[in-house]
Amino acid sequence: MIRVLVTDGMEASAIVDLKNKGFEVVEQFYEPEVLGEELKNFDVLVVRSATKVRKPIIDKAVEGGRLKLVIRGGVGVDNIDVAYAMENGIKVTNTPNASSASVAELALAHMFALARFIHISNVSMRQGKWDKKKYEGIELGGKTLGLIGFGRISRELAKRAEVLGMKIIYTDIMGKAEGFDRYEFVELSDLLKKADFVSLHIPYDKNKGAVIGKEQIAIMKDGAYLINCARGGVVCEEALLEALNSGKLAGAAVDVFAEEPTKNEELVNHPKVSATPHIGASTVEAQTRIGEEIVSIIEEFFKEG
Repeated sequence: MIRVLVTDGMEASAIVDLKNKGFEVVEQFYEPEVLGEELKNFDVLVVRSATKVRKPIIDKAVEGGRLKLVIRGGVGVDNIDVAYAMENGIKVTNTPNASSASVAELALAHMFALARFIHISNVSMRQGKWDKKKYEGIELGGKTLGLIGFGRISRELAKRAEVLGMKIIYTDIMGKAEGFDRYEFVELSDLLKKADFVSLHIPYDKNKGAVIGKEQIAIMKDGAYLINCARGGVVCEEALLEALNSGKLAGAAVDVFAEEPTKNEELVNHPKVSATPHIGASTVEAQTRIGEEIVSIIEEFFKEG
């Protein structure tokens, strides 16, 4: 029987579906020093973001000769040493389509929160304050949204922002995207200069480090907003705090952090920050779609095999 290890949880209906299709499913989180040894007994590993699948773990799994497939339930695969796994005969894949709408809607929700002070006025009211005059916000309509990266999530966000009357500009390492002529393709530096809201939708590359640091923030409009629902590390948290404290940026939304759970209390508690604990894909709909996609991937993989 093909054995599947699910370490970071999965939609219950997907677990049932896998079992009904004849797969043995074990739901158990293992610490890194134990995981590799345990993987000798499994054909498939399903992870989210909590489990890190690094070289030492892969080496141990390879000793068993059984592990053939690693699935990341979500978009990014930066918590997996993908190239190394593939070199050792382990296929790595993800579920890129399932959570696009959910992440896009969270980014938009953060934009509304910052524009109308929802994040901080909610807190101050709970403290017995009535700071009505303090919270004069702005409308999203008529503002320019700059998208760094123009993949599935970014396009979903653009579609929603466009309806609100925002002007959409974007940059992407692949260049101009076909079929999106209504949006303007620009270089990163021009995007930073023009955008009122900058939203990142790119993976984290540990070799390149932060895409937005002190130099990039300096180029941005005074009073702009920065949204990161992509990956911790693509924005330098130290540079972001400095820009918020100086007034260079009017606000920032952060769903992802360099370290998770984050210990950066100064950032999380900053009055100009709308913070959430990496919940981009945390909707009922997204989790259902992720589960369905995982089942489909496993089924197709072993059908082909």
